[in-house]
Amino acid sequence: MEFGSESMEMESNLMVKKNQKLEAFDILRKALIISARNINFFIFTILTSLPLFFFLVYYEIFLQNFLAEIFEIVKQSPGYDYCYSIWPTGSLNDITRKLNKEFLDELIQLCLLYLVPLHLLELSTVLVIVDLASKIYTEEGPMMSLKEMVNKPFDKARLKGTFITSVYVLFLSTCILLGLISLVTTYFVVLRNFGCDVFFAALCLPAFVGLLALYLAFSAVWNMSLVISMLDGVHGTGALALAIYYSRGSEWCGLRLMLVFFAWGEGLRLPCLYFGCYEREYGIVAQISLFCLGNVLKWVVCTVYFYDCKNRAFKKKECVESVDDEVGTQVEAVKE
Repeated sequence: MEFGSESMEMESNLMVKKNQKLEAFDILRKALIISARNINFFIFTILTSLPLFFFLVYYEIFLQNFLAEIFEIVKQSPGYDYCYSIWPTGSLNDITRKLNKEFLDELIQLCLLYLVPLHLLELSTVLVIVDLASKIYTEEGPMMSLKEMVNKPFDKARLKGTFITSVYVLFLSTCILLGLISLVTTYFVVLRNFGCDVFFAALCLPAFVGLLALYLAFSAVWNMSLVISMLDGVHGTGALALAIYYSRGSEWCGLRLMLVFFAWGEGLRLPCLYFGCYEREYGIVAQISLFCLGNVLKWVVCTVYFYDCKNRAFKKKECVESVDDEVGTQVEAVKE
């Protein structure tokens, strides 16, 4: 009996060692190897990202001009002693009136650009990157040629399913982004006085950080659901549920991976906004070029992360079933 228990423990430990999950750095390293070693993959994904690149140049110039103009309006509004006087409705009304008069149409246009063409262009790029990255990661053999990549067919049913999943993801991500924007707006538009800034920063900052962490953690799940729709043919809520199941135990790893690419994107945007690169197109072109490179790497990372989580989920299930069978066999032997 003791020998059987020791054998089970050794087998269990061996399986645990084999199935140790990849850390965030390991996943990033594997994704970089896939992107760097297969030059055809790199060239093809960059070429297929060109429509997204050109649209993002236009979109980013529009967005940064919009943000800069809003900041100027907020900065020029008169200050009030918010802590010790009545609520400054006059100042808020002035800001609201200016925003409604000058920027409402631009805001609507910006939202429509984000929800429709940007979403579709990003999705088309994701489909290509995930499909090719999956083939390179799972198959050992000669590198695919550019001709093979161009002629590789897509499953129409999976394309439709991936689009359905992307609509769910777009809705959920937009809801959290609106929460982040509302916190930033509340802080910078309403809370201007220094004394109140310190007080309300203690409330707004933790809420913002918490909501951002939630957004990044969910982003890992949402991105995996898109990969699942593309590779496994499951879409909608089924893909989201499967992504949650696969990523169980790897939430921190997923959050850190998404934090890397969030920091990459905002680290490129904020200096451009601060130095006014939107007024000189070459600055935006450089920003978007680097962003598109990061976007290719991000979806290769999401593909590797998906396979790591999926393999561990299956192997964990097999391990549990194996242990259960062994225990059942030993129990029957003892009874006999």
